[in-house]
Amino acid sequence: MIDMNQFITSEEIKAAADFIRERTQYQPNIGLILGSGLNSLADTIDGPDIIPTADIPNWPVSTVPGHAGRLVIGTLEGQSVLVLQGRTHFYEGYPMDRVTLPIRVMAALGISTIIVTNASGGLNPDYEPGDLMLIRDHLNFPGMAGNNPLRGPNDEAVGPRFPDMTAPYDAPLRSLARRVAADAGINLREGVYAYVAGPSFETPAELRFLQIAGGDAVAAGVAARRGGHVHRTGSCRGSTCGDSRPGYLDRRQSGPARSAAGDDVESRRSAGDGAAGRAQIDHRGTRRAEPFG
Repeated sequence: MIDMNQFITSEEIKAAADFIRERTQYQPNIGLILGSGLNSLADTIDGPDIIPTADIPNWPVSTVPGHAGRLVIGTLEGQSVLVLQGRTHFYEGYPMDRVTLPIRVMAALGISTIIVTNASGGLNPDYEPGDLMLIRDHLNFPGMAGNNPLRGPNDEAVGPRFPDMTAPYDAPLRSLARRVAADAGINLREGVYAYVAGPSFETPAELRFLQIAGGDAVAAGVAARRGGHVHRTGSCRGSTCGDSRPGYLDRRQSGPARSAAGDDVESRRSAGDGAAGRAQIDHRGTRRAEPFG
């Protein structure tokens, strides 16, 4: 018999949202989840209210080095934002609905637009180290295997039992991202994100499978959160981008790859920020390593 008490409840979501409301002067309408290498973006928030996530009721605490574990709420480029500086992953041992609790809490706070970033391994042989990829669709392998964040009792007041996932990443936001990238002279890739559970790295056979399945980048985050966002907010908008850095340990590269944040990837691995590795494969079948977050 299934123990229904194991799943996140609306009361737990409300308790977390109320705790945050009482500790900030802002009403954010944009949520931003920072992946490996982008923690410094939170330092640019104006007039921040900072809340340690370990203090928030029911909130999952990250055990991964480099994930600070703070909510930074304030203004960025004139917009009221909530920035999650450090996140949890399924491989840390949390159930999937607990991993996606922050998304549900953001929605309960009235946030309708969510931007998710992470460090990914490139699968597409046309990608170059340092490329940015805008996600247009994803492959949620843990979800298809039964670890879906919506597993368990469904609250119809929150969202439908069977949410539509035909367009999980908002088309107007993606169009805006493309326009901004073009204006800034950024070669923005757009592709399919393959979400895997981690923490072990993929074998060469698994990487070839992910390529055949249509994946352009691979990592152990983002997609589960997007599923929770679609369910909770319906037609509200969400978009995500990843930093794809194929082959920075490939001996054919002349130096370390650099992320969009401008940090040296090899140095960040030594410092423990995103201290995991990502198996990587090129079009010749060469296995390489790549950090993920």
